[in-house]
Amino acid sequence: MIVLLTDFGAADPYVGQVRLRLAEGAPGVPVIDLFHDLPNFAIQASAYLLYAYCRDVPAGAVIMAVVDPGVGGARHALVLRAGGRIYVGPDNGLFEMVARRDGVESCEALTIPAEAAPTFHGRDVFAPAAAALARGARPCARPAPLTRFSDWPDDWACVLFIDHYGNAVTGLRARPGLRALMAGGRRLKRARFFAEGAPGEPFFYENANGLIEIAVREGSAAAILGLQLADPLLVLD
Repeated sequence: MIVLLTDFGAADPYVGQVRLRLAEGAPGVPVIDLFHDLPNFAIQASAYLLYAYCRDVPAGAVIMAVVDPGVGGARHALVLRAGGRIYVGPDNGLFEMVARRDGVESCEALTIPAEAAPTFHGRDVFAPAAAALARGARPCARPAPLTRFSDWPDDWACVLFIDHYGNAVTGLRARPGLRALMAGGRRLKRARFFAEGAPGEPFFYENANGLIEIAVREGSAAAILGLQLADPLLVLD
């Protein structure tokens, strides 16, 4: 299985080009499009989302993750093994939370083919490597250390992602003692599920991936609270 998480978007041809390369290199291997609207260029936000949304990916799967504004530059292209899964993507912080929470089993730097387009390593570097790994082969690589970002908080009190409902996913992992937060200038209470919220009244809850999410029953929390990506939150315990 190959699982894709990118900021490529669904409307442009980039995901299709990646999938063509995967089909060529690993015919018959299932490809799961998990996330193609990670926040554009937002490496740190995507690192928290990557860990949360890949918790249920089975061991042995190959996860190709690409948020890579520095493509073509000095950063390495990596194969990282952590938590029984294989990650392929740029060494720019995208795998920081995976490494921190699951531990690093091994890390290798991929050889960049001379013919690879310097602006599209997703297609020309990461996809061929992911395909090789999915069929049990080893791409051309050498041991290399993972670049770490130790100053990033374990939980990030800000808005990471806003879905099409207007729900705001945050970088806070849910915990029992968290009962109230401030967002958009308003104090929000916790609910267990949507039916506990009054129509039009913002609240927060633990989403299906273990993160705190801000919502409005049958409405848009982003619109009502004026939330945008990277907006800070205040935890009120």
